Amino acid sequence: MAQLRGPGSMTGVNLLAKVYDNGVTKDGKFRFVDAQIDARDQRGPAQTNLHLTSQRVTDKDGKTRYNNGAAYSTGQFEEIVKAAGPNFEPITNKDGAEIGRIYAVKANVMPSTKGNGLVLNTKSLEQSDFKVDGQTLDNQFESMKAAKEAADAAKASQAKEAPDAEAQAEAPEQSTDVPLFEDEELGVG
Repeated sequence: MAQLRGPGSMTGVNLLAKVYDNGVTKDGKFRFVDAQIDARDQRGPAQTNLHLTSQRVTDKDGKTRYNNGAAYSTGQFEEIVKAAGPNFEPITNKDGAEIGRIYAVKANVMPSTKGNGLVLNTKSLEQSDFKVDGQTLDNQFESMKAAKEAADAAKASQAKEAPDAEAQAEAPEQSTDVPLFEDEELGVG
């Protein structure tokens, strides 16, 4: 899940709220929203996981997947839709049928009371600084992939430098002084 640290890092974050039509509780009181930091936000490019919450779940078949959704009340979901206004894009299946929507909003985020990541504060919602389009989700995946590759490269570089530093520390000291023997005299010119 996304990591936000430092003063102001959780304030005025451009977010994408990915919502599937079937992501509603049986009683209709809650909607599951996959809120993500927009990769175009200044806090996005370094994130290897843009999702505000991400929990590993093992299916009964033994397959591991990640649940990135958090439950928001129907009223909170309506606030998200209202804040996004016309700044949304349909999510379609392979047949082209709409199965959900992605909404672009801007909000403060805060730690979840359940301790499983971050949630957006619906009382601070406004329109996003960025327009959502058909390429937005692809750009999200590309940004996370690039950040992961950069993090892996940095980790590999550190691992490579660590043995070099150890080898230098273990190497015997070599003096650059010219040794003088008792029977030698220095010639001063």
